[in-house]
This record gives sequence, C-alpha cells and structure tokens, in this order.
Amino acid sequence: MGGQVGPYVQIDPSVVLGEDVRIFGFANLYGCSIGDRTKIGTFVEIQKNASVGTDCKISSHTFVCEGVRIGNRVFIGHNVTFVNDMYPRATNADGSLQTQANWKVLETHIEDGASLGSSVTVLAGVRIGAGAIVGAGSVVTKSVGPGEIWAGNPARYMRKVDA
Repeated sequence: MGGQVGPYVQIDPSVVLGEDVRIFGFANLYGCSIGDRTKIGTFVEIQKNASVGTDCKISSHTFVCEGVRIGNRVFIGHNVTFVNDMYPRATNADGSLQTQANWKVLETHIEDGASLGSSVTVLAGVRIGAGAIVGAGSVVTKSVGPGEIWAGNPARYMRKVDA
C-alpha cells in the first residue's frame, strides 16, 4: 500500500487502497476503494461499494455511503454527508426490521475536479459535474452541471466557474 495510517483507524481487509494514501485517526473504511495519493481525514466513514478516485481530499467528519462514486482530484469539505436512499424506513409494513434486501441504493456521482464545501448534504441519485463547486451548507437535491457553482438550501445554480 505505501502511505500513512493514523491511530485508531479501522480498515477492513476488503478495502482496496492505492499507493501513498494518507488516512488519519478514527476513520472507518470497509468494502470500498481509494485511489492513489488520496487523503482521508479524521472521523471519516467510507462504506462498502463506494469509491474514491486519485488525488482526492476527503476532509474530517465526512460520511460516504454505499453507492457514492467520487472521481479524481475531488475536494470534499468537512462534515459532508451523502444519502443513498430517498425513502428510508426502519421497518417493513409488518413491523419487521428492514434489511438491505428491502431497499435499493441510488448511486451518486461526483465527477473529476469537483469541490464540495463544508457541511454539504448530497441526496441520492445526484450527479455533480466535472469542475463544479457546491457552496458550504448546501443541500443538493438535483444534478449540478459541469463547471457550475451551486449554493443554498435547496442548492440552486449561481453561475459558471470563472475560467
């Protein structure tokens, strides 16, 4: 693997780590893949069937759930949360606890070079285009085009990124 792993990091054997990955303390990774030279901050969880590309920065307190695909050179600010189920429930109609068989993961894609500010929430099934920027505190409910800046709750188009 090569790289640095901080104290109290939980990395399941199913994780595929690239070269020179840096993972800071209290991170939890299982069933995911992380590309070369990516930095993962403290208190980050990355779940199974999620992927992070090369040269990314995933800041502290971020939650990357199953079905999230993060491209290369992506910046994810502090406390970013991804959602993979638009209608979550704890139980079925008969009162039994739901299992993975009871719901369908909606994939979310963050394309190359995008940046998400701190405390952004990204809903399931959204695509954030290459080079796009999402402002801090935004709630992304629909797809963001390449090179666009979006902000607010719900997030809305502001303008194109300056060249």
